[in-house]
Amino acid sequence: MSPISESPFSPEQIAGERLTPEEYQEIVQRLGRHPNKAELGMFGVMWSEHCCYKNSRPLLKQFPTEGDRILVGPGENAGVVDLGDGLQLAFKIESHNHPSAVEPFQGAATGVGGILRDIFTMGARPIALLNSLRFGNLDDAKTQRLFKGVVSGISHYGNCIGVPTVGGEVYFDPAYSGNPLVNVMALGLMETQEIVKSGASGIGNPVLYVGSTTGRDGMGGASFASAELTDKSMDDRPAVQVGDPFLEKSLIEACLEAFKTGAVVAAQDMGAAGITCSTSEMAAKGGVGIEFDLDKVPVRESGMIPYEYLLSESQERMLFVAQKGREQELIDIFHRWGLHAVVAGTVIEEPIVRILFKGEIAAEITATALADNTPIYHRELLTEPPEYAKKAWEWTADSLPQSTVKGIEINGHFQTWNQILLTLLDTPTIASKRWVYRQYDHQVQNNTVVLPGGADAAVVRLRPLEPCQSSLANGLEEPPQPPLAKGGLEEEADAIPLFKKAQNKETPDLSPPLSKGGPGGVIPGVAATVDCNSRYVYLDPYEGAKAVVAEAARNLSCVGAEPLAVTDNLNFGSPEKPIGYWQLASACRGIADACRELGTPVTGGNVSLYNETVDAEGNPQPIYPTPVIGMVGLIPDLTKISGQAWLKKGDLIYVLGMGRHDTDDDTDTRMDLGESSLSENSQAHDTDDDTDTGMDLGESSLSESSKIETSPTLGGSEYLVAIHGIVAGKPPRIDFELERKVQSVCRDGIRQGWVGSAHDCAEGGIAIALAESCISAKMGAEIHLSSNSANVNRWDEILFGEMGNCIVVSVAPKNQEIWESYLQEHLTKMWQKIGLVCCAESPLRVVSADNQVLIEVAMGEMGDRFYNAIERRIASV
Repeated sequence: MSPISESPFSPEQIAGERLTPEEYQEIVQRLGRHPNKAELGMFGVMWSEHCCYKNSRPLLKQFPTEGDRILVGPGENAGVVDLGDGLQLAFKIESHNHPSAVEPFQGAATGVGGILRDIFTMGARPIALLNSLRFGNLDDAKTQRLFKGVVSGISHYGNCIGVPTVGGEVYFDPAYSGNPLVNVMALGLMETQEIVKSGASGIGNPVLYVGSTTGRDGMGGASFASAELTDKSMDDRPAVQVGDPFLEKSLIEACLEAFKTGAVVAAQDMGAAGITCSTSEMAAKGGVGIEFDLDKVPVRESGMIPYEYLLSESQERMLFVAQKGREQELIDIFHRWGLHAVVAGTVIEEPIVRILFKGEIAAEITATALADNTPIYHRELLTEPPEYAKKAWEWTADSLPQSTVKGIEINGHFQTWNQILLTLLDTPTIASKRWVYRQYDHQVQNNTVVLPGGADAAVVRLRPLEPCQSSLANGLEEPPQPPLAKGGLEEEADAIPLFKKAQNKETPDLSPPLSKGGPGGVIPGVAATVDCNSRYVYLDPYEGAKAVVAEAARNLSCVGAEPLAVTDNLNFGSPEKPIGYWQLASACRGIADACRELGTPVTGGNVSLYNETVDAEGNPQPIYPTPVIGMVGLIPDLTKISGQAWLKKGDLIYVLGMGRHDTDDDTDTRMDLGESSLSENSQAHDTDDDTDTGMDLGESSLSESSKIETSPTLGGSEYLVAIHGIVAGKPPRIDFELERKVQSVCRDGIRQGWVGSAHDCAEGGIAIALAESCISAKMGAEIHLSSNSANVNRWDEILFGEMGNCIVVSVAPKNQEIWESYLQEHLTKMWQKIGLVCCAESPLRVVSADNQVLIEVAMGEMGDRFYNAIERRIASV
């Protein structure tokens, strides 16, 4: 007879623990007997994809994980990188997708709490939060309920606990209608002399349970997160945890104080799978065992049984291994902070997890069987792309209606380029996320240097609160505090200039500086970003994933930061389906290749699979494959950073990474916009002949290095979806040799003081990038394209086509000569001077080489569409 037929559990009970018949048979073989109810639950949560990565672990092995600055890589609660001068940064990203779909407020709130525990468990004080959010169509009432609930949950937990939410991204697409994505990234500055690890050690050492009480909330959350969402998922509300940010604030302080005593041998957050995961992982990593008595656990509900204790995911709980004889010292610390702390177990020599309850053994399992020696599935990979991708790749821009210098006719209605620009600015994915970030306290702790919406990445000052090896805490003379960058806020009072010289006015007085400067009075900072264009990944998982990594690094470079390392959150559908696994495997290969190209190792992350919604008819609807990349970068000097807003009227506008064409006699005929080429009334400059004089976006521009096409494309673009309703084409490809050069030039230009603003060309192409810089600065711009209206077939491709390798920067006229000399040396022909920053009353004006006006839109009109897009939709439903 089979183990299933002899089992004390029915097939339905086994399936209810998310275990397959084959996995149950493996459990019986390992135990040499049938499991009891508690043990079955333990295997169910620990063998879930959320905990053991049984479908993704073979793919994750290809990620580069080592580098000169990597102190802790995958396998611990968070990655840690060396920032130099004694500073160390812990960071990680995790998802709370399924809980947020069922209970958006608590699902998102506890996602924040969980990622913060991963950070301070390492001995780091949390200094910043970012989030990557995805929802369905914002015009839908259900989407608005989820959207409002998630944002409220994030703001509630982050604001209450006192950690600033400094950046992120929000996308809206019907692909996420039934399955929103909530990914949260946290950063922390190491505050202990030693990095706290999670491997238990020291036979006989006591195991301490600290923090909050245990209840029935969050039961089986790990298994719940590893299954598709159905119409019955609302019945799984008990699998959603309930958080208490005020209690976690006390837990942060108590844990950091305890770590500094040197009495803590190891520490582990009780997150997914609760007591089961923390005991088994600590034991397995240390090569020891743990005996744990459930009767010692503080509870908030009566009558709980071992199954409930072991699978509960009640929040704000930790497990410590303490030095024997010093446990009371630690207990006293937690009691002083109003928290529970009890000795609930012991480190034992036998490498098992032994659970006691009412004086008897409730469960006994080899630790590695739960933690690392778990089922691994090597699934068959499609030998060629699936049909949906092949069909999408057949699409070309030739199938679109013909465009003219004035606009394009779509479904019988003619739309000007002005109208299309405004439509794109009004698209929730592109539009300002002001409605979101105004609910976040993004300046608590007084270290936020760039306001949300003000730059391509968040920038946070590094200010240790405790004495450490860094000269930042060695009592050097107090340097001036760096002013905040101008943010994406509409009110003038909210906009603070990035540099005092920017608009010839003094920076408003800020809070008194609290940190000491480093060598020479220099204040360092860290930049962080989260990025993913999931439509690119859907259309071409390999190339799309490479583009995601490249954009993350590009965003860091746009604020002057050196990209250091990556944490990833892989949000995908079911890996059991051929297309789903092809998307996952291809994207992992793309991430690995891109991280090697850019020298940004992966320090860890999270895998969230089975992001599919099963409707009433049983048809699964997967999300777009969404590998979110969280990346951190180092800023050596916070006085040398850049935002996306223009700084001053008369500054010159350049595009990096886009090729130019010179004349046959090598005469440089690019427009000299810094002198007399533009009049005050913004008339275009005519050359004496028909020589191509600048930005020829209508032709193919190839990198001389690898000949990868680097000109704008409409494939996978926001324009193609928002204006034409088409998801098709091949997304932009990344030329990594060019990408590295462009980013290096941008960083160097910022650090030399030549570059005043920098903004990458992303969704919506160069027209949207220019508009966003204008809106942020409240200043217009005059842009000259070298393409002649008689020679261009697709003006939409020039204006709204998307590409990698591309950054728009502005430079003061006094720096023009040295800047262009530097560009010529390091980028040769892969740059162009395209325009001039105008005054506040001026519009964004884009003209062709033959003086045809393509775009001329007033600042007020652009700002209204951009800032109020989300508010308008929320008010209308």
